[in-house]
Amino acid sequence: MKTLIVEDDFTCRLLLQEILKGYGPTHIAVNGTEAVAAVENAIKTNEPYDFMCLDIMIPEKNGHEVLREIKEMEEKSGIGPGKGIKVAVTTGLKDKTNIMSAFREQCDAYLIKPLDQEKLLGELRKLQLIK
Repeated sequence: MKTLIVEDDFTCRLLLQEILKGYGPTHIAVNGTEAVAAVENAIKTNEPYDFMCLDIMIPEKNGHEVLREIKEMEEKSGIGPGKGIKVAVTTGLKDKTNIMSAFREQCDAYLIKPLDQEKLLGELRKLQLIK
């Protein structure tokens, strides 16, 4: 499982890397611009990401913008709904507006910080990315 962690907080990045490193390569983006570029490059080189942890409150482009751009990019590349990168929004925002927006933008899971390792792994199992 190839993972992109999009997180501007160093401690959260470390935690996610520790949890996910045993499941495959993990790459890091510290802002929205880097995240979109990383996914675009992965699609162009035919080595797409399987999973992404995406914070909403990140610099340059917020998580909602990143998610919309990635889904548009997948569509333009011929990657159909449900066939692209699986996205878990990982954020401290727990208001209904952000949660509903993220699911409308096609996120697959919404996890509230502080992150719980078992909840994250449970979502990966639901998405059939790990056993």
